[in-house]
Amino acid sequence: MLQGKKILLGVTGSIAAYKTPELVRQLVKQGAQVKVVLTTSASDFVSPLVLSTVSKNNIYSSFANDSSWNNHVELGLWCDLFVIAPASANTIAKMANGSCDNLLTAVYLSCRAQVMIAPAMDVDMFQHSTTQQNLKTLREKGILQTGPEKGELASGLTGEGRMSEPEKIVEEIIRFFNPSLPLKNKKAIVTAGPTTEAIDPVRFIGNHSSGKMGIAIANMLQKQGAEVTLIIGPGVATREIHNGIKTVSITSAEDMLNECQKIFSATDMVVLAAAVADFKPAEQAQQKIKKKGDEPVSLTLTPTTDIAATLGKQKKKGQILVGFALETTNGEANAVKKLKSKNLDFIVLNMLDDDNKVFGSEFNRITIIDSNEKVFPYDKKTKEEVAADIVNKIITLVQ
Repeated sequence: MLQGKKILLGVTGSIAAYKTPELVRQLVKQGAQVKVVLTTSASDFVSPLVLSTVSKNNIYSSFANDSSWNNHVELGLWCDLFVIAPASANTIAKMANGSCDNLLTAVYLSCRAQVMIAPAMDVDMFQHSTTQQNLKTLREKGILQTGPEKGELASGLTGEGRMSEPEKIVEEIIRFFNPSLPLKNKKAIVTAGPTTEAIDPVRFIGNHSSGKMGIAIANMLQKQGAEVTLIIGPGVATREIHNGIKTVSITSAEDMLNECQKIFSATDMVVLAAAVADFKPAEQAQQKIKKKGDEPVSLTLTPTTDIAATLGKQKKKGQILVGFALETTNGEANAVKKLKSKNLDFIVLNMLDDDNKVFGSEFNRITIIDSNEKVFPYDKKTKEEVAADIVNKIITLVQ
């Protein structure tokens, strides 16, 4: 997606510089040509040799190299995008005030291409009013900013200041070069995984959902430009979730509904891929229920609130609501009934059988039924490919 694009990467003196070889590798993998400008202090955190190897280009760190001159003007004219990652507080201050005491800042002042920064520093440095003013100044000059993210910092503190991960930066670069992404500036909610309903402090009602399908859909929506909030149930492995997707962890069906409703009114599309428990205990025991020999235990269940139906009643014109139906018998008839009763734009039918295990599997076979009850069956595919089919259907509905 970056084939032939010329990207100049500026690396400054932050410990986050250790991430830049991976950033360069991913950019090259996307087809970009990459050259790197390194400040003197940055070389304390990342090897110029490593960056030269992964970029397949010489590294620029000073105005003169042996008997040759590194022309900052030519570097600034060469690139289609100048990305400074990590951008330290010191370099951000220099850029905001026009200081030019190293090759990187000289390139910045002579660069005609778009500039993007990925700030990285400790939380107190980032929150300082001077840094915030400098960032505001750069944004007003048209410089793009990605991150920083919240997390554990090198100081041992936790807060905002972590440089965005290479994957997130690459996604932002792709968005810059592909402004026509079909879901750009659209907001999406995706639910994924199971919900669990407590019986007592130890036991619960749940199901076998892995959350893989919902995660794949969230990733695909983000790839197409959407800003995604992923609401995930307990026990879901999160390592495959792309950086930049906001995740909210919940436990019960009520928790999931509450989180959806918090942002539903400002959301363009919702994909309800979670396997929400249909029932919960009428009463939750406050202490562990003890086994008494062979004496049977009765459990009275009551329905959980139907998330799809609730959101369907609240849906405004232009919002897209997608539901799922997992069936073992009468699949299409049951799916159409849900489609109509919950005011969905389309429903994704999963038929659970020996050839389509669904739970925990890397594959799925779906049928999409739209609001006109038109049926679109698909072959068995990986869940990533299924996610692409679902997102492509959403794109056809976007206004």
